[in-house]
Amino acid sequence: MNRRNMLIGLIALPVAGCTNAYSNLPVANAAATDHYTLGPGDSVKIAVYGFDMMAGSYLVSDAGTISLPMLSTVEVAGKSAPELEASLAALLRAKDLAPNANVSVQVDKYRPFYILGEVQKPGQYDYVPGMTLLTAVSIAGGYTFRANKQMAAVNRQRGKAKLDPDSPVLPGDTITIPEAWF
Repeated sequence: MNRRNMLIGLIALPVAGCTNAYSNLPVANAAATDHYTLGPGDSVKIAVYGFDMMAGSYLVSDAGTISLPMLSTVEVAGKSAPELEASLAALLRAKDLAPNANVSVQVDKYRPFYILGEVQKPGQYDYVPGMTLLTAVSIAGGYTFRANKQMAAVNRQRGKAKLDPDSPVLPGDTITIPEAWF
């Protein structure tokens, strides 16, 4: 009986080794890319018709704000570019600066993403719209020979999740490529 239990234990050991700390994470939901929301580290390009002094690129601060001439500090974190356009136009109207304000907002530069673990060059990289896990790994020089190429973990503002190679990557994501067990 003792030999039988030992044999079962030896067979079960490799199966237990197939799981890792990321196996129990939920799968990351695909994010809508047309509703990108601004956050710290993003840079926005703003133009207001008739107000050349407001035209320029503005970096979103750690507090999620930008400072604009004549409007002071404006909360932008969590807003999309069209929402920020409407908000700035409303502020200009409320201060009687422009009754028919025409505001344009474009994301000039996205906040970076981070990748660590089993890639050739872990680090911080510029985000490119439409990125997937596979393109993020490619930017980081590809997988190492020890990498698990089937899944990765991602840390987002909403929590941790699993990514497969075709999962979308978002600005601000921290991706961890785990080691494959065999």
